[in-house]
Amino acid sequence: MELVPLGTMTARLRKPYLLPKTPSGDRLIYEVESGTFEGERLRGTMHGTSTADWLTIGPDGTATLDVRSVLLTQDNAYVYLHYSGRVDVSNGFGQPLYAAPLFETGDDRYRWLNRVQAVAKGVLDGLVLTYEVCEVR
Repeated sequence: MELVPLGTMTARLRKPYLLPKTPSGDRLIYEVESGTFEGERLRGTMHGTSTADWLTIGPDGTATLDVRSVLLTQDNAYVYLHYSGRVDVSNGFGQPLYAAPLFETGDDRYRWLNRVQAVAKGVLDGLVLTYEVCEVR
């Protein structure tokens, strides 16, 4: 297995909505105020107001990510980005976040993304989330 760097994804988050003790666990919903994806093959900004993370924290402190976003590339193509992942928050949010991004687009210039399985490792610093994203080959 080979990991090929795809880029750095950075998101500035809004203060989360907290929904405690739902049937699935505690939920934190983080809306993204602004964000970028910076790489050699993919560059763009998170577009519109649809980007958010619907985070669920289980009773053991395992948090499950559920993120959806629309990227607008620097050359005006739309790319849908979805990722799930995990983070151990049993001792707070200081641990790395691990995710598995998938991309979808109909734009011929970026159709190669439809075949990419990516992995990402991130860190949350206050309300700024930064991931290093790699393509798995």
